[in-house]
Amino acid sequence: MYEVKVFDNSGNLKKTISIEKLAIRSQKILDTPSIFKKFKKGGNSWKKSEKVKTTATTL
Repeated sequence: MYEVKVFDNSGNLKKTISIEKLAIRSQKILDTPSIFKKFKKGGNSWKKSEKVKTTATTL
C-alpha cells in the first residue's frame, strides 16, 4: 500500500494520508462496512418506477 496525496481543484496539495492511517481505515471497513456507506439526500428510494405510456402516431 502506498501513501495517498489529496489535491484540490486548483492542483495544490491539500493533505497526505499515511500508510498507517490507510491500514487503520481498511481494518475499520472490514470490521464495520456501514461506517463508510454514503447516503443520498433527497434521492429516490429503491422503488421501481412506473412505466410511462407513450403512443406513436404515423403520418
